[in-house]
Amino acid sequence: MIGMSFTRLQIWEKGRVLVQNVYALTQAFPKEEMFGLVSQMRRAAVSIPANIAEGSQRSSEKDFAHFILIAKGSLAELHTFIYLSLDLHYITKDKADVFVQAAEELDRMLRAFRLKLKT
Repeated sequence: MIGMSFTRLQIWEKGRVLVQNVYALTQAFPKEEMFGLVSQMRRAAVSIPANIAEGSQRSSEKDFAHFILIAKGSLAELHTFIYLSLDLHYITKDKADVFVQAAEELDRMLRAFRLKLKT
């Protein structure tokens, strides 16, 4: 799997979609959050597909698995930011639920992919 085209990975594609959705969601956040929560959410989201891509180009499957773990960490951050956005009343529970579902699905996929790399 090392050196494969990351653009063919479903986890990378789902990560890109998540980034697009986070950018759209945060457009409506208060302006004072632009350098706070909005910035943190966007960076965490962007980090997910970026780490998948970087890991795919490393020299071993062990290294790739490490980058998948970093992507999972960024996803956990984003998951937390979604809950914080709900707590601060920046998003509705319905919107939070959609993002939580997407995050949980991607987390399962990343976990399965990482296990595949390690075997």
